[in-house]
Amino acid sequence: MQILDQHFEIFIPASSIQQRIKDLGVQINKDYRGKNPIFLSILNGAFIFAADLIREIHIPSEISFIKLKSYKRMESGGKIRELLGLEHDIFNRNIVIVEDIVDTGKTLNHILEEFKELGARSIEILTLLHKKEANRYPIDLRYVGFEIPDKFVVGYGLDYEGQGRNLKDIYKVISVA
Repeated sequence: MQILDQHFEIFIPASSIQQRIKDLGVQINKDYRGKNPIFLSILNGAFIFAADLIREIHIPSEISFIKLKSYKRMESGGKIRELLGLEHDIFNRNIVIVEDIVDTGKTLNHILEEFKELGARSIEILTLLHKKEANRYPIDLRYVGFEIPDKFVVGYGLDYEGQGRNLKDIYKVISVA
């Protein structure tokens, strides 16, 4: 498959993604029973993952969306912009940050610092994908969908230059132009 100037091949099929989300939902329902967590999905990439995940959550909970961008083309950018969209008071609340992918950890490190200052009772991270070998910040990831190598991926909410978010499968880059 080609998106703009890059070629991709299927990496994680939709059926595997959906099964893993069901498994994560079972664990989260168990871990957060009686705790009324707030799921904070990081836009834009995690919105599809968050939508499928929240349908697997059967305990009282809330969901909201925040935005913090740090990517440009296929590389992690050096500059983190301001956190936008936090409309809930998170003081003394159980927070589950829903992320599409964790690679360097810079974005999450920034968010965690801000949320700790706002007095959250607990903060856990739920990510669909984790590039462990790319991680540069010590971040505890409570829930991980898939550990993946340090390759550029697209689909299921992840994009390349705004394209490919709508793909049901996750694809990895096979050639770099």
